[in-house]
Amino acid sequence: MICRLLELYIFVLLVRVVLSWFPISPHGAMATVAGFLYTITDPILVPLRRFLPPVRMGAMALDLSPLVAFFAISFLMGAVCS
Repeated sequence: MICRLLELYIFVLLVRVVLSWFPISPHGAMATVAGFLYTITDPILVPLRRFLPPVRMGAMALDLSPLVAFFAISFLMGAVCS
């Protein structure tokens, strides 16, 4: 059960990352979906961002907190699910 929840959380993180690449209108179904995903993933990502600021790449910034979250959850899955 725990393993399935961790797999689902990884999927939700992945969807959030992909959605962050596209502009989302504040009015509409996608805004509701994005808001739900942010509500679920922010408790993990916001604390990580305090310790891991975005990496500047010219005019862009690369947020590495989802990558760290993926690794942490994968490590946890390896410890719990094996």
